[in-house]
Amino acid sequence: MPKSLETSLSLSPGDVSAVIQMAWEDRTTFETIFERTGVTEPGVIKIMRAELSSRSFKMWRARMRGRVTKHRELHSPDMKFDDRAIADHRRANC
Repeated sequence: MPKSLETSLSLSPGDVSAVIQMAWEDRTTFETIFERTGVTEPGVIKIMRAELSSRSFKMWRARMRGRVTKHRELHSPDMKFDDRAIADHRRANC
């Protein structure tokens, strides 16, 4: 069961789980998370803060800080992956 009131009102537990899974995946962009779930980057941060332990949240934030693969517009043209396909493959069965 989601801890935060916001996530419990708008997302199912399976959706929250999918957001967390996609957020941890390095190559799934915040734009893809928004397309799949309707959750913006600030919303993802709120969910991660509410659902993870404080230590795990700090590790995730440190990992995401400066990671160009989390934003499509920062991708290098040399990157040969499609973040939408990765998100489809990793989508939880809910």
